[in-house]
Amino acid sequence: MRRKTRILVVDDELSIRISLGDLLRRDGHQVDVADSAEPALEMLKTQSFNLLLVDIKMPGMDGLEMLKLVKEHDPDAPVVMMTAYGSIDSAVEAMKLGAIDYVVKPFDPMEIGMLIERILEDQSIRREHQLLKHQVRTCGSYGPMIGRSPAMSKLFELVEDVATTDSVVLISGESGTGKEVLARAIHEKSSRSDGLFVGVNFGALTESLLEAELFGYEKGAFTGADSSKQGLLEAAAGGTLFLDEIGDSSPKTQIDLLRVLQERKFRRVGGVKDVETDFRVLAATNRDLEQAVREGLFRRDLYYRLNVVRMHIPPLRERKEDIPALAEHFLDVLRVRLNKKTNALSPEAVQLLINHDWPGNVRELENAIERALVVGKQKRIMPEDLPIALQQPVETPEDEALDTWERDYVTKKLEQYEWNISRTAQALRIDRGTLYAKIKKYGLSQEQ
Repeated sequence: MRRKTRILVVDDELSIRISLGDLLRRDGHQVDVADSAEPALEMLKTQSFNLLLVDIKMPGMDGLEMLKLVKEHDPDAPVVMMTAYGSIDSAVEAMKLGAIDYVVKPFDPMEIGMLIERILEDQSIRREHQLLKHQVRTCGSYGPMIGRSPAMSKLFELVEDVATTDSVVLISGESGTGKEVLARAIHEKSSRSDGLFVGVNFGALTESLLEAELFGYEKGAFTGADSSKQGLLEAAAGGTLFLDEIGDSSPKTQIDLLRVLQERKFRRVGGVKDVETDFRVLAATNRDLEQAVREGLFRRDLYYRLNVVRMHIPPLRERKEDIPALAEHFLDVLRVRLNKKTNALSPEAVQLLINHDWPGNVRELENAIERALVVGKQKRIMPEDLPIALQQPVETPEDEALDTWERDYVTKKLEQYEWNISRTAQALRIDRGTLYAKIKKYGLSQEQ
C-alpha cells in the first residue's frame, strides 16, 4: 500500500479549496490549503509536499510567479496549474516553466482524481529508479560487472592487484556467474589492453576443430586446407588468451597447452617450424579441477601452471545484495536494445528477484529481465512479468480461502472508487479487462 501523500492546494476561491480538498481527502490524500501564493511559499520553507495544485489567476503574486520561485528552490517539485477555460495560453506558459500538467476549471472529479493518481505513480517510479541508480553508483563496478557485496568487493580489489602483472589467472565459478566478463575486465586494466582479447571455449569444439582453431594450420595439412591459416595463439600475440571451460579439454589438448605455457612456442597443424608468441593467459572453469586432478581427468602439471592466481566468483544466491543493482543495469541496457519504455522495477518485482535462488546465476537474471521487458505492458516491471513468478512456493491458505480474500479485496476497491472501472483497475495495478474478468468470476455487481 502506498503511503499517504501530501498535497497543497493554492487558490484564492474558498469554494475551490473546500471542494477540491474534500475530493482529494476522499481519495486518501492528506491535504493542506492556502489562499494565496505568499502563505503557500512560507509553508514550503518548512514542509514538504508530494504535489502542488496552484491556481494561475490570484491576487498579489500569481501562479506563474509562484511556479518560478518554487522551481528555483526545487527544480523537481511536482506542480499542477489550475486555470479557467479562457486562460489556456497561461497554462501552456506554465508547462514551459516546469509545471507537469494543468487542469481546467470547472473540474471533472473523476478526471482530476485519475490525473493525480498518474502523477503520484510516476513520482513513485522515479524514486524507485533513482534509488536503484544510486545503488549502481555506490557499488563496485568493472564494465558490466556489478556488485557491492563483500565477496565482490574483494574480487574487485584482486582485479586491481593482478591486472598490472602478467601472471596466469584461473577463474572459477558456476555457469553464468560472469567468468568471461571478469577476464575481460582484467585484460582492459592490464598493460596488454591495446592487444586483442582472444577467447576459446573448450566445451564448444571437438578436439580436431579445437586444434586447428588454436594452433592454426598449413596449406594441405588436411582435406579442405586450401591455404594456411593463423591460429588463435598467434592472434593473441601482445594481448590476452582466454581459455574458457578449460576443465573440458581433452588429454591431448592438455599436453599441447602445457608445452605452449612452458615454452611459449608451438607448431601449426601440418607445420614443421616452431612459432613463438607472447600473450597473457587467463583460464576459467565451472568444474572442480582439484577433484579432476585426483580422478586423473586433468593433468596435475597443467593445473599448477594455470593455478598461479585463483579468483572465485560466488554464485548469485550467495550475494543477493547485488541483485537489485544488477537487475537495474540489465534493465537500462536491454530496454534501449529492445526499444521499450519500461524504466523501473516495482518493489514487489525486486523482492521476487531477491527471493529466487538463481541456478543460472547472472545470465539467468539477465534473461529474466529481458523476458519481463518483452511481455510487460506497464512503465515498470511487475512480478507477473517475470518468468520466475510461477515458480515461487505458495505460502497462502487453501485456494478457496485465497479466492475469498481476493473477492473481498476487489469488492472493497470497487466500493472505494464508486465502481469506476478505470480508477479501480489503476488502484489494483491491473488492466480493465482483468478487472472485468474478476467481477465476472466472483459474480460481483454494484447493486449487491
